[in-house]
Amino acid sequence: MLDFHTVVLFSLACLALTATPGPDMLLIASRSIAQGRYAGFATLAGIQVGTYCHALAAALGLSELFLLVPLAYDVVRYVGAVYLMFLAWQAFRSNSPLAPASCESQQRPVLVMFRQGLFTNLLNPKMALFVLALFPQFVRTDGGAIALQVMILATVLNAIGLAVNGLVIVVVSRIGASFIKGGGLRRWPRYLLGTVFASLALRLAFEGKR
Repeated sequence: MLDFHTVVLFSLACLALTATPGPDMLLIASRSIAQGRYAGFATLAGIQVGTYCHALAAALGLSELFLLVPLAYDVVRYVGAVYLMFLAWQAFRSNSPLAPASCESQQRPVLVMFRQGLFTNLLNPKMALFVLALFPQFVRTDGGAIALQVMILATVLNAIGLAVNGLVIVVVSRIGASFIKGGGLRRWPRYLLGTVFASLALRLAFEGKR
């Protein structure tokens, strides 16, 4: 089992990484601005479930496929880029401004956003390589089941991510709400969200394994 010292060191590493603005934070923030905190938390939940999936794949040795077969890495990242472009197209094509879902119609939009967060994470092979590079540094060969240790580390990462990104969601959703209630600028959150999706798609498609 992981000892306290290892968990503390891993937590500090995760805090530094999570607090640094990156694609996940950008996506969560833009979604929260556009559609409110429920949308932000739903997207975050999907991303974190995806993180568990990547951690499990690393524990089972499946993530090493991306290192052994570069074509597999490229196929997944191009599929991910196409998916993000599709989400960007959906955001841009709508003529209506985004707004938080009403209580009556909230369940379906939340599930859609959860699914988008999940697929965005799963179709990003860089996340798989990130887990594969970071987690083994904190896994102890004499600490019991490797898979259990990896899932514990994933839980720590997600808990810190929830705290950091949760704060981001609460803050930026209030900013978005002020524009949604306003007049002429009501459409800009949708354009912002579409731009973020398109930017992430281009980044995933052209950055390779860097």
